[in-house]
Order: sequence, then structure tokens, then C-alpha cells
Amino acid sequence: MHSEMTVHEHHLDSNSTDVFGFWIYIMTDCILFGTLFTTFLVLNAQVQNGITLKTYLDLYDVLAETFLLLGSNFTFCLAILSLYQNKLLRVQAWLALTFLLGASFVFIEVNEFIHLATEGFSWDLNGHASSFFTLVGTHGLHVSFGLLWILMMIIQLPFLKITPITKRRMTYLGLFWNFLDIVWVFVFTIVYLMGAL
Repeated sequence: MHSEMTVHEHHLDSNSTDVFGFWIYIMTDCILFGTLFTTFLVLNAQVQNGITLKTYLDLYDVLAETFLLLGSNFTFCLAILSLYQNKLLRVQAWLALTFLLGASFVFIEVNEFIHLATEGFSWDLNGHASSFFTLVGTHGLHVSFGLLWILMMIIQLPFLKITPITKRRMTYLGLFWNFLDIVWVFVFTIVYLMGAL
């Protein structure tokens, strides 16, 4: 009886530590992106008659990226819904679709970077360009890590099955993926829309 209580208490401590650690991570990411947005805005305001993003911007690609990322968020929500209905194959299918949408987002973003660089708007052009590539690239890197996490969950789920542990892992992944969508809304509004005006 005592050993069962100890195991239960240890499990609760582990859960609370996981939750606390995850929220600390999200808060540090908020600080990171807040700093990058501030840097971009300051350096963007200092550009006087120089080469800016506006000259090379293709809003159609950015709009496609936005729909892909928002669509991936929707498919992830359907994966979570299927998880709580204990439908393992459906969870994997929605996760696979989420992965494809997210990978398409990264693919378009990498192509955008290559296009901008070949057209003359490279990261070492000026502070404005450096802050753009750093901000958008950092978000893209986070999406790439999220894709690896999704891939790991697709592979692990048939072995781990649907348990409280896998539900918790999927919840953390969902919060991370939602966070990236929120950051992208700010990127789209501040970097691209303001950059186009």
C-alpha cells in the first residue's frame, strides 16, 4: 500500500514537473520571438531609401504558406479529437496530413529564401534583411522541429498505443504547434503585410 502511494505521488510530481517545464519553454520562446520582432521593427524603421523586402515580396506565396500552416493546425485538432475517441489509425492519418501540410510550408519558405537571395535581397545586405531572415528563419526552424516531433509520434503511437502518457505528449505537441501558428499570424501581419505597404 505504501509503495503504491509512493509510485502514485512520484507520477503526480513527474506530471507537474513536465507541465511546469513545458510552460517555461513556451515562455522563453515568447521572449525569443518578442526580441526578434522588436529587432525587425527597429531595423525596418531605420531603412531610408534602401533596398527593402517590399521590392521582392510575393504575397501569393506568403498567403499559400499561411493557409498551409493554418490547415495543419486544423488537421492536428482532428488528430487530437480522434485520440480522445481512441481511434489510433485515424490519429496517425491526421498526423500524417499535418506533417505534409507543415512540410509544404517549410518547402515554400525555403524556396522564398532562395528566390530572395538570388534576386539580391540576401541576409547580409543590411540590418533590415538580416532581421527578416533571422525572424522568419527562426520560426521556420521551429516548424521543422515540430515536424520531427510529429513524425516521432506517428512512429511511436502503434507501439505505445493510446495511454495517458501519449495523450499528454500529444497535448504538449498541440500546444507547441498552436504557438507556432500564433507566431506566424504576427509574422504575416508585421513582416509581410506591413512590409508590403
